[in-house]
Amino acid sequence: MIYLSQLVGNPVLDVDGEKIGTVSDLGIATKEVFPRVTSLAFMGPGKTPFMISWRKYVESYDEHVVHLKVSATDIRFSYLQSDEVLIARDILNKQIVDTQGMRVVRVNDLKLSDTSSSQLRLLGADVGARGLLRTFAPLCETIAVKVSSAFGKPLPERLIAWSYMNLVDRNLSDVQLSVTHKTLDDMHPADIADIIERLDPRLRGQVFAQLDDEQRANAMAEFDDDHMAVELMGGMAEMDASRLLSAMDPDDAAELVSELDYDKAEKLLRLMGVKEQHAIRQLLGYRDETAGRIMTSEVVALPKNTTVAETIAHLRTLDEDFEAVRYIYLNDAQGELWGVVPIDLLVISDEQVKLGDLATRDLIVAHPDDDQEDVALNIAKYNLLAIPVVNEKKELLGIVTVDDALDVLEEEHAEDLQIAGASQADTEHDKGRSAFMWMLRRNTWVVMFALVAAVCTVAACEMFARVSGSVSGSVSGGVAPAVIAGLLASLSVPAALIITDDALSYTTSIYLEYDADDEDAPSALGFSLKMIALGIAFAAAFVLFYAMCGELGGWLMARGGAGSLEHLREALLASMCAAGVSIVVSLASMPAYLARLRSRDAHNKDSNGWAMSNTAMGVCAAVFMVVFGVALGLQLGVM
Repeated sequence: MIYLSQLVGNPVLDVDGEKIGTVSDLGIATKEVFPRVTSLAFMGPGKTPFMISWRKYVESYDEHVVHLKVSATDIRFSYLQSDEVLIARDILNKQIVDTQGMRVVRVNDLKLSDTSSSQLRLLGADVGARGLLRTFAPLCETIAVKVSSAFGKPLPERLIAWSYMNLVDRNLSDVQLSVTHKTLDDMHPADIADIIERLDPRLRGQVFAQLDDEQRANAMAEFDDDHMAVELMGGMAEMDASRLLSAMDPDDAAELVSELDYDKAEKLLRLMGVKEQHAIRQLLGYRDETAGRIMTSEVVALPKNTTVAETIAHLRTLDEDFEAVRYIYLNDAQGELWGVVPIDLLVISDEQVKLGDLATRDLIVAHPDDDQEDVALNIAKYNLLAIPVVNEKKELLGIVTVDDALDVLEEEHAEDLQIAGASQADTEHDKGRSAFMWMLRRNTWVVMFALVAAVCTVAACEMFARVSGSVSGSVSGGVAPAVIAGLLASLSVPAALIITDDALSYTTSIYLEYDADDEDAPSALGFSLKMIALGIAFAAAFVLFYAMCGELGGWLMARGGAGSLEHLREALLASMCAAGVSIVVSLASMPAYLARLRSRDAHNKDSNGWAMSNTAMGVCAAVFMVVFGVALGLQLGVM
């Protein structure tokens, strides 16, 4: 076994032992199950690139050198064939689709196997940490393997066999990669959508273009990112985009059209068939996040006196891509929704039995203006596969299916997590993010504390220097006491920041638990008074506690001979004032954050909990620094 990283850069020697270049790449024949190395690319004198036949000219190889069969003068150069690629250029450090694991990965190294003394075949790609370390320096891989083994956690190779690799870069869609491997064409639409979402933006269009109309439509409906779906559609010809919308379920197509700009949407709709256009326009007439917007008009509705035989005959006339049929809905003579028959009853019932005799009259229904989350919760509560949507005349408009309900619940859950302050690093999709960045996002107050501490220290040094008359004075009256005083004064900052963050979390929980119009929801005035009172109580308790600690700390430092710290008391008192004021201001502003959450919700806009938390703590830190500077300046007579 040998790796590409071990070959690249090795000298190429002719039969006489003369160096004619260094290995730069290997060409492979992609149509084989285990692709055979067909070409050797090397850099000759003056960094001139050359390519020769591997089978014809290579005698032997190892991790250090490649020996040729002929002298340099007898070499004839060759070119890549249509079914060949260069693995360093076209595969290494590129994204590939792991069709077995249904994921997008980056190739760190390539593993090869010798089938004879000179023949090489590509086995697969190394996408793990060992491949990355090996490429950087083989010694790094060796050290990492030994260290991990010493701790009882071996560092395994992460190899993807060639038979499960699918290239997506360099416009190689016309290259047959393997005669046995599973391609994108064989995948579930959800897996295809997930893979496309994980690709680099410049590659998404290439992969999407490889799919046929049905696959595009199904994959488009599975995208979590609407903006990305719009971007992909924007890169298509208008006729192709219109045909794609026609192939989608009406509810999915309506959701996508709503994300397009008006002119673009109108052009695409006019190019569609009358039936498909009408269905989409009808759904677009309902407000966002309502049952009407997520329902599908593809529903089986028949008169209640229809027989089982007639129903089965009708079902056989439906298109293959018709929305999954689980219920047969029945209308009375006035066109009102009368009952429902589960489709499994048709199988066990006599052909001449009328649907009305099999129907369930106790219906759970929704109205087009109902909130989509309430409808989804009803589907889950009553274990339904679909729920009918009716107008004020009890006429059936469409159905909300269980798959759409699951999407709604997932979306609402993600929004709640976001508002509550959960970052993307908390999701399964982003588990691979840096631990440092995760800690930074989850503990932003530490960064703010460091900033405030630095500012307070600098301010104390400046003011104390003015009082003492010199910034370079002795320890007894210059910089050292000021630094100590500034640092001690800033110790109150974490408490103020944490109290602010907790107050915002409490405010968020109030928003999530109560709607603004709920009878038991706290009033704006009551909530404001409560937060102000809590702020005053926190500030008072904090000032008392910190005053006691400040007195004790000053006495201990004086007894320990730390020098003359005559200004320590002033700095500590300024810190108490700053902490108290910042806490009161922060808690008093919580009603404003609650109002903003409700306002954005009323306008169907998302709220980023992490951003709001940073804003609240930032305001707290700013108030602290301002009050500290003013209070200290007044005590020292500088201001």
